[in-house]
Amino acid sequence: MRRLILPLVLLILTSVSASAYIDHRGHNLDSLERVVAPWTPDAIDAAFPDELAALNRAYRDLMLGYEPINGEKSMFYARKAMAISRKQGWTNATGDAARHIGQHFYAQELYDSALVYFRESLDCVEKMAAGAASPTSSDGYSEKDIDDSRSALYGAIGNLYNVMGDIPTAMDYYRKAGAIFDKYGWNESNSVLYYNIGETWVDEKDYKLALPAYEKSLDYARTAGDSLLVANALKGLGGLYLDTGKTWKALRCLEEADRYYSLHDDQEFRFRMENLDFMSKVLQAQKKALVWWIVVLAALVILLIVLFIILWRLRRIRKEQTEAAEVMDETLEELRAVPTDQTVELKERERQVLTLLAGGKTNPQIAETLFLSPETIKWYRKKLLVKFDAPTSAALVSKAKDWGLV
Repeated sequence: MRRLILPLVLLILTSVSASAYIDHRGHNLDSLERVVAPWTPDAIDAAFPDELAALNRAYRDLMLGYEPINGEKSMFYARKAMAISRKQGWTNATGDAARHIGQHFYAQELYDSALVYFRESLDCVEKMAAGAASPTSSDGYSEKDIDDSRSALYGAIGNLYNVMGDIPTAMDYYRKAGAIFDKYGWNESNSVLYYNIGETWVDEKDYKLALPAYEKSLDYARTAGDSLLVANALKGLGGLYLDTGKTWKALRCLEEADRYYSLHDDQEFRFRMENLDFMSKVLQAQKKALVWWIVVLAALVILLIVLFIILWRLRRIRKEQTEAAEVMDETLEELRAVPTDQTVELKERERQVLTLLAGGKTNPQIAETLFLSPETIKWYRKKLLVKFDAPTSAALVSKAKDWGLV
């Protein structure tokens, strides 16, 4: 899976473990191993119940003490504790050991084995709920302790099915765990749960379901007042917005998440690194988007300039065509009657062109003065040459002067 699943089971088990194991870190594990070393299988079979209870506690202390430093030894003592508790019918102790072994298999990605032990632990919890006797309390097991163990296992089994790719089954177990969390107001656990649900839906590319899950995770985290869980939920939202192309929303969430992570420099280092990786990807995406927009805007400007030039040219062509048509109409009308000397009739525009020609103006200069195109001026000049029967412009101007027209 691309994303990180928070260890829901470890968070939930805190209160349960505390009841059976106060502080394993305070024990000298080497000394404790020397204490349990003489207990051979024959000695265990001959032991009194009180001795077995003490030995079982010692095995469980070693199981939990070695958990963060030596997984193999932790598993070894978990199996020894389970062997005693199974034989004695100590349901809670059996369930705790089975759950612990399941966690080790889960960490080693041996999911089928993990599921076997998680299910055995869940069976123990159901026996406790059905009234199994407690070796330490005549009142049996409290509803809250049972729900605590049950929700922990629901979360663990949900995570297990999640990584195995059975999402519907994972969601069923998540929903069962969430109902218990809501029952007791365990907001921290619900925040972790909905974060994991959000991560799951992101992996499935179902962003519509991922968004409300992350938002619930954030709400529960804020209600609990846990800044680290707030950071995780914001990171999840930031990653979601990044995947869906909403980079500005992503950046706001990720920057806020980093501020919360900065309060926990010694915790969840992987999650902060993932958050920083998301921020880097957001900035890269925004940089690419900026370059893309600059290219698009430049292309639009060029397109507008080209379009303006085309429209301006079309307007000029239309104007020239109109002027040419007018000149042609005038020429055809005048050709119907051949004028004699000194009877040339000039229209206003022809007179203007003739006057400017007589003044020594060129065609472009005349066009600029009269706001006409050079082609139209050429037409008028040719008409005047015909009307005056003049071979050149100089002859045209000379005749016009002789006739008193300029």
